[in-house]
Amino acid sequence: MHLHILGICGTFMGGIAALAAAAGHRVTGSDQNVYPPMSTQLRRLGIDVAEGFTEDELEPAPDCVVVGNAMTRGNPAVEAMLERGLPYCSGPEWLARHVLHGRHVMAVAGTHGRTTTASMLAWILQDAGIEAGFLIGGVPANFEATARLGSAEWFVVEADEYDTAFFDKRAKFVHYRPRTVVLNNLEFDHADIYDDLAAIVRQFHHLVRTVPRNGRILVNAADANLEQALSLGCWTPVERFGVGVDADWRGRFLDAQERRLAIAGPGGAEAKTAWALGGSHNLENAVAAVAAAASAGVPVERAVEALSRFAGVQRRMQRTATVAGIAVYDDFAHHPTAIRRSLAGLKQRHPGERLVVALEPRSNTMKLGAHNAALGASLQDADLVFVYRPPGFDAAFDAALAPLGDRLRLCADYDGLVAALAEAARPGDHVIFMSNGGFGGTRQKLTAVLRTRGETVPG
Repeated sequence: MHLHILGICGTFMGGIAALAAAAGHRVTGSDQNVYPPMSTQLRRLGIDVAEGFTEDELEPAPDCVVVGNAMTRGNPAVEAMLERGLPYCSGPEWLARHVLHGRHVMAVAGTHGRTTTASMLAWILQDAGIEAGFLIGGVPANFEATARLGSAEWFVVEADEYDTAFFDKRAKFVHYRPRTVVLNNLEFDHADIYDDLAAIVRQFHHLVRTVPRNGRILVNAADANLEQALSLGCWTPVERFGVGVDADWRGRFLDAQERRLAIAGPGGAEAKTAWALGGSHNLENAVAAVAAAASAGVPVERAVEALSRFAGVQRRMQRTATVAGIAVYDDFAHHPTAIRRSLAGLKQRHPGERLVVALEPRSNTMKLGAHNAALGASLQDADLVFVYRPPGFDAAFDAALAPLGDRLRLCADYDGLVAALAEAARPGDHVIFMSNGGFGGTRQKLTAVLRTRGETVPG
């Protein structure tokens, strides 16, 4: 079968492409922005990708057009697809029908931590000798791919609540029919899709309604919004997890720098290990992953020991280089809670050292001003904050950052931000680029500028 994927370079749709190719289908696709790492992954798989959208890309007609949720009416390829009556479906629909059906689906949902938790879970299963399939919205360093068909019964999927497609406004995760579900947390996000928090709570309840009574729901014990979603109706056994709370699955750090951890399950036995990560948010992710792995029969001791070999996820506080004594990081955080917790974790691991943040407010929710109230406080652990201020942002955005005082530098263009960062950074600093996009290549540009100060040491 020939599948043509519209919006193929998104992490989710690129993963669909990889799974379809592994299943023996001929796959082509197109996207407006074709750039690494997804373009590299697709090229390695032998998948032809066209840049831009045209009517001609649907000639000869594919057997099915798989439509990404970034596609809208008015797109030339979408209009041609509809006018010619070509068969089409959404990415989640195709995944559910052709990959997930008949498998034990392990879905990881939540506003934050989905990618890291799903990556940890896939790695724990692999380390235990289970070649599970997976589709993750990032690149786990242990696999260096966003998706794998797998040969085992289990399939790990990062399950987000964003809408499915222009013709299907349900949340993507209702398509997956999971048997094991992780609910990491629940906050207001996606202001371009949902009017308020109650609307998102309702979507999580819809996910809960799809889990069979012989399945398993793992819930963050400290999240009141998740409890509200469960209160709307739940027919599946629930286990709770957390850090510093009374829960079925519990995690704690064993040292101040958070380099050693312990996790205990419902039986009370505690397993300990050292790891490369840090931060209470990542410990919560780890506890959730260990609990989910138990659904596949992985003992707590084996799962925790596997965490010592977990190498992290690209763009999740990933140190990309150390240049002239300055550590440079790439981080996907773009929600105030994720920003705050990521910085708190780094500060805990590097006490007394400066944290210098470069932030790109790129998400639709940020552009709509929905995060303004919490944005300034989320950056309080930073010693210096350099913010790219896109055209069109209003005075309310500036006011949200005003509490940072003289630590704040607003930059009207990418080159100006790089120049200001290069002047301010000094040996011993940790410079963190935070964006859910490419950030204009600023991280790479700063690294190149700093290279003149000293020899680059791989991060």
